[in-house]
Amino acid sequence: MLVSLLTLGSPDQLTGGYLYHRRVADLAAAHGARVQFVPVRRRTNPFVEAAGDVVVVDSIAAARACAWGRSRQPMAAIIHQPPGGIDGHRFRRFAQARIDRRFYRRCDLLIAASENLRDDLVASPNNLPPERVTVVPPGRDGGSTRTASVGSRRDGAPVVFLSVGNWMARKGTLELLDAFANVDDRSATLHLVGRDDVEPRYSKRVRARLRRSDLAGRVVCHGVVAPEKVADHYAAADAFVLPSYREPYGTVYGEALAWGLPAVGWRAGNLPHLVADGVEGMLVEPGDVAGLTGALERLAADDALRARLAAGASRRGDSLPTWSMTAERLFGLLAELTRRVP
Repeated sequence: MLVSLLTLGSPDQLTGGYLYHRRVADLAAAHGARVQFVPVRRRTNPFVEAAGDVVVVDSIAAARACAWGRSRQPMAAIIHQPPGGIDGHRFRRFAQARIDRRFYRRCDLLIAASENLRDDLVASPNNLPPERVTVVPPGRDGGSTRTASVGSRRDGAPVVFLSVGNWMARKGTLELLDAFANVDDRSATLHLVGRDDVEPRYSKRVRARLRRSDLAGRVVCHGVVAPEKVADHYAAADAFVLPSYREPYGTVYGEALAWGLPAVGWRAGNLPHLVADGVEGMLVEPGDVAGLTGALERLAADDALRARLAAGASRRGDSLPTWSMTAERLFGLLAELTRRVP
């Protein structure tokens, strides 16, 4: 089965949706499929270039593809964000949402990356047909390789908090720094992994915050890290924290759980579908910086709590699908679609 996947830009980018596509494409052959990436350009009909048995359109390309109608082959959309997206100006998102919804109604199958996203797609104002929406979440790379001693402070060293995410307002980078600044400076360090150039004005504020004395020598910024090297950061951490306000799935949360790391973040987006407060991590009401400080302080100071939450995170991580399982599910749905739709 040849699958044409329509998307914007290079499929080798390091954000969640692109990583999802690249991982399943690399596993396609094991499931009787091959993926051909087709760029969606402004002046070229992408459906003319789309060959094979089925066409899959990435949600970030839906609005642009909408202008060209639909494919002759069975057509699915793989949706990593709500209609209109989650970044950019509110008016732009409102206008794009109407176009996205129009395109999704043309599709024979809608594949949502999370339960949270599926709920959003079938609810008002989207009102997409629930019978067409199926959830295929991202996978994970194996289970935790940690020993039973995880959660104990290593030789009295500070507890290592890891945050993997680009410096963006919706990721709560500034709120995280404000919260961490109030944690005992002898008990913990914070490591940031991710791009610092996505929102230049916001990044300027983040850099200014990092220069203040209450964070001096306590935060390590690693910038962009190759996917195969991110595992080293998970392995070296004691807990994961990302106070993101809007996360349709949150692949990094799943990766952290698979590594047995307690996950801390806002009670928002898809995180409550992945983490139960006090079981696999700690959830804080969105915007409650003092509450976030309290959660980090408890994890830094209480070895027993950290060990208990780490054990829960490992169990939850082991329950999440592997990338092989995600690919099997995805290509199985697409194969069934080719049989069902002429």
